[in-house]
Amino acid sequence: MNKNAAYNAYAQNNIRVESSAKLVEMMYEGILKFSSLAKKSITENDTEKRVYWINRASDIFVELINSIDFEKGGDIAHYLNGLYAHQVQLLSEANVNNDPKNIDTVLHVVKELLEAWRETAVKELEATK
Repeated sequence: MNKNAAYNAYAQNNIRVESSAKLVEMMYEGILKFSSLAKKSITENDTEKRVYWINRASDIFVELINSIDFEKGGDIAHYLNGLYAHQVQLLSEANVNNDPKNIDTVLHVVKELLEAWRETAVKELEATK
């Protein structure tokens, strides 16, 4: 999935995305949505949907990994790379083991990332005023 595909997938209901920061926020929201649906599929013992939703969430993490700018991001970029890769691993294990515990971990991590991302965006917006 390339950047244009990610944009189309997560901005299909929006006419435009104001910024790359908004796109990242939408990607985190997509992970939360797809991971929650994967967890629901596990509780309903629906293998086909579980695989589908886990793959969707994993694809977003892969796109986030591919979009990291290591030159500008420094230590944070390397940290996020490892964090995202670990989340993909947790989703894969949840898929193989049909166990929602790893999905709970992913949901917790992404909720924290989304909150931090939103706080940063607000601070940057206030700094430009």
